[in-house]
Amino acid sequence: MSDTPFGFNRPGDGDDDDKPQDPFKAMGGDMRQFADMLHRFADMIGGQGAPGAGGGPLNWDLAKNIARHQVAEQGDPSVVDAERRQVEEALRLAELWLDEGTTLPAGIRTPQAWSRSEWIERTLPVWITVCDPIAARMVDSMGGALGGSEIPPDMQAMAGPLIGMVKQMAGAMVGGQAGQALGALAREVVGSFDVGLPLAPDGVAALLPAGVTAFGEGLEVSEDEVRLYLALREAAHQRLFAHVPWLRAHLMRAVEDYARGITVDLSGIEQAVQGLDLSNPEAIQQALGGEIQLTPEETPQQKAALARLETTLALIEGWVDTVVNQVAGDRLPGSVKLAEAVRRRRATGGPAERTFATLVGLELRPRRLREAGTLWRSLTGLRGVEGRDAIWEHPDLLPTAEDLDDPEGFAHGKDEIEGLTDLDLSKLTEKPADAADAGEKAQAGESDGESGKDDGEDEGGKPGDGPEPRA
Repeated sequence: MSDTPFGFNRPGDGDDDDKPQDPFKAMGGDMRQFADMLHRFADMIGGQGAPGAGGGPLNWDLAKNIARHQVAEQGDPSVVDAERRQVEEALRLAELWLDEGTTLPAGIRTPQAWSRSEWIERTLPVWITVCDPIAARMVDSMGGALGGSEIPPDMQAMAGPLIGMVKQMAGAMVGGQAGQALGALAREVVGSFDVGLPLAPDGVAALLPAGVTAFGEGLEVSEDEVRLYLALREAAHQRLFAHVPWLRAHLMRAVEDYARGITVDLSGIEQAVQGLDLSNPEAIQQALGGEIQLTPEETPQQKAALARLETTLALIEGWVDTVVNQVAGDRLPGSVKLAEAVRRRRATGGPAERTFATLVGLELRPRRLREAGTLWRSLTGLRGVEGRDAIWEHPDLLPTAEDLDDPEGFAHGKDEIEGLTDLDLSKLTEKPADAADAGEKAQAGESDGESGKDDGEDEGGKPGDGPEPRA
C-alpha cells in the first residue's frame, strides 16, 4: 500500500508539489465532493441491506436475497398439496420402521415439505450462529487491509465515517459470498440434515420434493423408494438430536472452536485496493468482489478442534447410515443403490463439503465417515442395538479420532473391558494360603541370590518361574 492511505497527507507537508495540502484534493475535489462521496457510499450500502441480524458482522439480509435469487433463476416451484402429503406420509412411515432399528424414540413433531426458498428461510438462523464467528474475523481483517489502521492519528476523525462504511462494505461483501454458497447448497440439498448440522427448528423434519427428484435421477429407482429412503435418513437424524440432549451444543461448540483458529488470506483484496479511487464506489465494489481464502492455523489447538469436529460429524453420519440401511435393507429393493448414491455424493465433494469450505474453512473427509460406519456396525454386532445406542448417553463415551483409526479395535476392546465385570475379581487379590512361607522364602532369596532364582519367588525374578499360587 502507499504511504498515504486513502490519498490523505499530513497537514504542513506542502513543500512537495506532488503532495496535495488539502487532504480531500487527492480524492478529486473539496469537502463538498467528499460529502457527496460519503452519501454515495451510504446509498450503495443502504441498498444492500443492514449488517447482520442483531448487529452481527455479516450482512445476512444481502446473503438471503442473493441465495433466493440464485434458486429462483434455476426454477423453484412452490410445493403443491400432493407433494406435501407424499413427504408427510413418507416421514411417518419412516418413524415406524426406525422403531425396529434404534432404541431412540421418535423425534418428529412436525413433518414438512419445503421449496428451496423455504429451506433458505428456515435454516438461516442456524447459519447465522455457525458463520458469524468467522465472519467477524473476515470483516475486521478487511477493514485493516483497506488501510484503517494506517491513517495518521490527526486524520482519524475525518476518516472515521469512511472506515466504518468500508467495514460495512466488507460485511456486505462477506454476506454476498455466503449468499452464493447457500444458494448453491439449496439447489442440491434433499432435507434439513445434509451438512450434518441440525438446521431445522426443534421437532421439524423436512424434505425438499425438488431435491428428492434430483437425487433419484439416473438411479433407476422409483421416486417413492427414493423419497422413503431419504425420509428414513431425515427421521434418524431427528431422533438423534431430539433425544441426545448434549449433542447439539457439543457440535456447535466444536464448530466455534474450529472457527477461532481460521486465518483470512486477503492478499488478493489488498492488491486490488492499492491506489484505489475511493471517490468511485463502483470501483470499490468491484475490488471487494474477489473470493476470500480461509486457511486453518497449523497449531496443536486448531488440529485438536478439527479432529473433534470431524469425528463428531462422522459419528453422526455413520450412525445414521447404520440404522437406516439396517431397516431399509429388507424393505426397499433399491436401498443398496440409494446407499451407494449417498456415499458417492460424499466422495465427490457434495454440498456439505463445499459449503463448509466456503463458509467455515472446513472440508469433510469421506474416509472418516466410512470408518465411523464400520465402528457402528461392529458395535451393533457385538452389543446389539441397545448397547450400540448407549454410546450416545454421554459425550465421554463417544469414540475419538484415534478410535476411528481402528474401529474394530474400539468395538472389541470396549467389549473386553466390560467383560471383566463377569470375573470374580476377589481371586485376583486373594492371599494364597502359603503366603507366609512364600514371604520367608523371598527373604531368604534376598540373602542368598541363588535360592531366590531357583524358587522363582523373588520379586525381581521372571514372572511365571515360580509355582502357581493356590486359591
